[in-house]
Amino acid sequence: MKSFILFCISFVLISGAQLSAQTEMTYRLPPQEIIDLVDAPTTPTMNISPRNNVILLLERPGLPGIEVLAEEELRLGGIRFDPRTNGPSSSWFVTGMSLMNIDGSNPRQVTGLPENPQITTTSWSPDGNKVAFLHTADNGIELWWLDIATAHAQKITEPIINAVLGNSFNWLSDSETIVFTAVYADRGPAPRRPQVASGPVIQESMGRRAAVRTFQDLLSDKYDEAIFDYYTVAELHKTDLRGNSEKIYGPTVIWSFQASPDGNFLRVTTLQKPYSYIVPFSRFAHRYEVIDVQGNPVRTIADIPVTEEMPRGFGATREGVRSISWRNDAPATLYWVEALDGGDPNTKSEFRDQVFFLEAPFEGEPLAGFKTNYRYSGITWGNRDFALVSEFWQPTRMAKMSSFHPADPAAGLTLIRERSAEDRYGDPGNLQTTLNEYGRSVLMFDRNGRDLFLVGTGASPEGNRPFVDLYHFHTGETTRLWRSEAPYFESPVRIIDPDRRLVITRRESVEKHPNFYLRDLRNDTMTQITDFPEPFPQLRELQKEMIHFERADGIPLSGELFLPPGFDPGVDEPLPTIFWAYPREFLTTDGAGQVTGSPYTYTRLGSNSIVMLATQGYAVLNNAAFPIVAGETGEPNDTFVEQLVANAEAAIQTLVEMGVTDSERVGVSGHSYGAFMTANLVTHSDIFAAGVARSGAYNRTLTPFGFQFEERTYWQAPEVYNAMSPFMHADKMNVPLLLIHGADDNNAGTFPMQSERYYDALRGHGATVRLVMLPHESHGYRARESVLHMHWEWLEWFDRYVKNR
Repeated sequence: MKSFILFCISFVLISGAQLSAQTEMTYRLPPQEIIDLVDAPTTPTMNISPRNNVILLLERPGLPGIEVLAEEELRLGGIRFDPRTNGPSSSWFVTGMSLMNIDGSNPRQVTGLPENPQITTTSWSPDGNKVAFLHTADNGIELWWLDIATAHAQKITEPIINAVLGNSFNWLSDSETIVFTAVYADRGPAPRRPQVASGPVIQESMGRRAAVRTFQDLLSDKYDEAIFDYYTVAELHKTDLRGNSEKIYGPTVIWSFQASPDGNFLRVTTLQKPYSYIVPFSRFAHRYEVIDVQGNPVRTIADIPVTEEMPRGFGATREGVRSISWRNDAPATLYWVEALDGGDPNTKSEFRDQVFFLEAPFEGEPLAGFKTNYRYSGITWGNRDFALVSEFWQPTRMAKMSSFHPADPAAGLTLIRERSAEDRYGDPGNLQTTLNEYGRSVLMFDRNGRDLFLVGTGASPEGNRPFVDLYHFHTGETTRLWRSEAPYFESPVRIIDPDRRLVITRRESVEKHPNFYLRDLRNDTMTQITDFPEPFPQLRELQKEMIHFERADGIPLSGELFLPPGFDPGVDEPLPTIFWAYPREFLTTDGAGQVTGSPYTYTRLGSNSIVMLATQGYAVLNNAAFPIVAGETGEPNDTFVEQLVANAEAAIQTLVEMGVTDSERVGVSGHSYGAFMTANLVTHSDIFAAGVARSGAYNRTLTPFGFQFEERTYWQAPEVYNAMSPFMHADKMNVPLLLIHGADDNNAGTFPMQSERYYDALRGHGATVRLVMLPHESHGYRARESVLHMHWEWLEWFDRYVKNR
């Protein structure tokens, strides 16, 4: 009896200890200053008409409640969707629409919208007189349209749209007809999972390599396949704006479709069986085919098998037809790309890809066009005589742009430029486009037909200074038309009249929140178009500065420093300081040391921003540069930990010398790969008092076929994987670490188990650690309750272990 009583007492004590270590609490709230920042109204987004004469403003609500994220969600084939609506789950909705002329005159609210609208996927008609959009009702998704002339919206269909796989409607060239994917009318009730399994689930590999990265939400058995089919099988319907519709294709699993520029044909991509249990639906077997707009089959372009096996390395791709689309500058000509190197970047090959063309009526053999030295990355169409193709080679970070003659695409390429994508200072900008008679994007030429327009971010040692250039493509020279000038940060949104040099820009400064302007580049004048209310008036007194510092090996670094109102460095006592960073890999020290951002931007905070801690007495170093640079003979990650620590030490030393930071009170935080960085920093250095890691991966053996920009597998570089994995060094942890993770994280590589197992390892070694799992949250946190609770956790942890240590 005595032994039994002792056993009971021991059981109660052990249980009590476990309960004290694992508790459930209600959502908590941070200080009111942070609540007000999280709840600040959003600024409308701008959508300019194809004719550049009207602006559509889209209004978005604040953060949704946790009950929205808690709604039923299916997770199949690598996607998540709402079975109630046959569309994406947890969408970001537009809840209001308004119109104004391009110069800001004649503002008007859109009428006719449903009560409490939940709008997604707005699309202008080719003639610019209408906008089609989707509205999510209680029992499905409806197709609507907006008449620009009357500012009145009308419903076209009942809630029958199938948007599970994304692409759900297309305008035809007449601007009166829309093709859409509809829920299969005769699908009946959803399949029910058998209570008793009919047999085991079996996967096998017959000696062929199939190294794939980690994916989530995959199919796992025949029932999953049946449910996936039930919700993705759809029909193509064609409708006018009055709702007179007809079925033209299906039912089948329609992945995507695209109307030809002349509106006479549709390129349709359908999924084919058998499905895979180890890759998402985007790698399932699929068929490319062409039908006419009456639904008659015209030609099957290609059948692509399931892609479970693919060469390793960045720059790898599958064999066969890929990136199939319509030429924007022709009535109905398809083009696509095929690999010439087997899709293997490790194979030595002069040419990597080749582009093929097939013109209506889609008979005979495709025309074999030009070949690319690097991996094909896109075409920008111009006219019959001139178009551009872009190439990129990830292993060397080299980007190339060349011109070709669309009338004779087999004639080869003329190199325009080749440069390192790491060199932001040398980026000449992006060539601008306009819409042609089909409503498709083509190069914007000057009136002489010999010049193009470039818009760039203008990265420089002083920060970004956006610009507009005239590019003389026959000589390769440029003429500067305009550049953003201090103390403003002004970025071009669209060139609306190339002949008159009229540009819509977005202009802001440290004191003035962003608004849109109509700028005349010839006369150097501008007219304000919008007058949005200031979203964060309470941050006017917050101090902001772009700081520059140097790593011990000479690499220049930078970051945005935020200081509490009234703080005087060198006079006031140094502050507790929090770092926020995200490490990035570079092949060269020149690229690693280049400045990003601008000192003249308005402080617009996202709901998850670390900068809010500056309202609570902290200095915050935001977006600190944390480059990881390859050595002369190795890969960047060979010295990952050492470079992380060197970056942090350089930043802390600079802030201490500025009189900003108390070196004994510094914390660090990051999200995803930034969380991985955080865990490594607090494990392998003694320069931080505490860390907060959000939604990270901490055991790289669980991502054994590569991660981020690491191409080597675990078996090729086990010492690198082990050295970089904080989990492997849990016994060394002596700094308090808070782990936060979305309980439903769907990001490849950051399964919730990463934080759970890392917590177990740290707890097992006596570390000071706390694990917070946010219900219903994915990789980024969306619900208001979750975001506010995250801020409460952040502040409580840093107050306890940094500010008040």
